[in-house]
Amino acid sequence: MENWEIEELLTPEVRAAIEANIECKPSDIALRKGVPSARLVASQVKYLQRARRKLPSYYAARAILPSLAFEQSSSEECAAHKRFEGEVALDLTCGLGVDSLYLSRRFSRVVAAEHNPTLATITRHNLNLLGATNVELFEGKAEELLEQFERVDLIYADPDRRSADGKKMVCLEECSPNIADLLPTLKAKADHLAIKLSPMFDITEALVRFGTGSDVEVISLGGEVKEVVVYWSRGASESHIRATALSIGSFECPAHRPAEVGPEGEFDPAKYRYLVVPDAALRKAGLVAEWCRSEGLDHYGPYGFSEEKPQAPMGRIYNIEVSLPYQPKQIKRHLERSGGIELIRHGFPLSSAAICKALGTKEGAGSRWAFGEIDQKKWAFKLNNN
Repeated sequence: MENWEIEELLTPEVRAAIEANIECKPSDIALRKGVPSARLVASQVKYLQRARRKLPSYYAARAILPSLAFEQSSSEECAAHKRFEGEVALDLTCGLGVDSLYLSRRFSRVVAAEHNPTLATITRHNLNLLGATNVELFEGKAEELLEQFERVDLIYADPDRRSADGKKMVCLEECSPNIADLLPTLKAKADHLAIKLSPMFDITEALVRFGTGSDVEVISLGGEVKEVVVYWSRGASESHIRATALSIGSFECPAHRPAEVGPEGEFDPAKYRYLVVPDAALRKAGLVAEWCRSEGLDHYGPYGFSEEKPQAPMGRIYNIEVSLPYQPKQIKRHLERSGGIELIRHGFPLSSAAICKALGTKEGAGSRWAFGEIDQKKWAFKLNNN
């Protein structure tokens, strides 16, 4: 977004046009006669409509939302989940300022670095709209901001994980700022660190890279992993792995836990009436076995199984109608004649497309089936809602 676009978006005429068209289909706005700066209005309406769920405070304030900054920003639910508090916090990667906004509610002073001057102008405007008067924007690089402080309570960073050609990056060294290079400095200057990693980042590697006293939390929303955050605190001697399903619950274990021992004996599907699909956060965190045991479930493959109906708040519970070895001819006898098949597939060597092709059906509305590999054998489970 250019400076002239910001100036236009702040004019009374354009603000009124955004408000008048806030419920309209964005693609239709540009075709309407008499809409000032129609392209800009259409773009802002598009992202404000998306912000209703992801950034409701920004939507309510009719904040300016550049497309790339919006896509890369934390959701407000994830930002609100970070629970540190104190006097001074640094946000090394301000962007649209969502994390800075929520840090400002728990810290007396927040200083946020944004090296893009245009985005800094937009974020300063938005934070003023949102009443975050204790957030100071530093227009420069994260490294330059760090030079100005000897010690702070918290340093937070959500490094840019996209290359110049738009490729998604995972390694710490490839992101901006380079957290791997900065880590000794960060630990010297902060009592606490909170670093947001790629959802693809390996949990074990994160614990090794950040060292003693670091915790890793996998955060999901609506059954989808949204964030992986590594925390480090000065003086902490133990590390933990935590899975959090927002608005549902959390489960954590010590990082260095004993090797898992599964249920005794071979998998006997006839024993079980219920199948539980653990939340995505549990799967990403590698805590499925421990969580199943804590909920009184038998853990086989990617799922939990139970004879009696469990509670299991961090899992989706289904009644098992039929359990079958994965033999397409046999499974076809249990498929509905019309409609498709709703697939749940975790830890299964075949893709959804390959399963549908083998069964002569399509993925979509229809009977629900779970597929998984247990003790090197492939299984299929026809499910009903509990």
